[in-house]
Amino acid sequence: MAANLVRTRNKVIAGVCGGLARRFGLSPSLVRVLFVVSCLIPGPQFIIYIALWVIMPKEA
Repeated sequence: MAANLVRTRNKVIAGVCGGLARRFGLSPSLVRVLFVVSCLIPGPQFIIYIALWVIMPKEA
């Protein structure tokens, strides 16, 4: 069973990448690197990150 989608306490900025990594069973470092690499191409990555920061609840 997959974990809920919540921001983790193991965070660098807001815990979004850590929460996504836990939800999909990946390494938080891998998700952070993928996010940084994705920022090299044009697109709404920062807007999506900020939206997830607002939408995702904090880990209890």
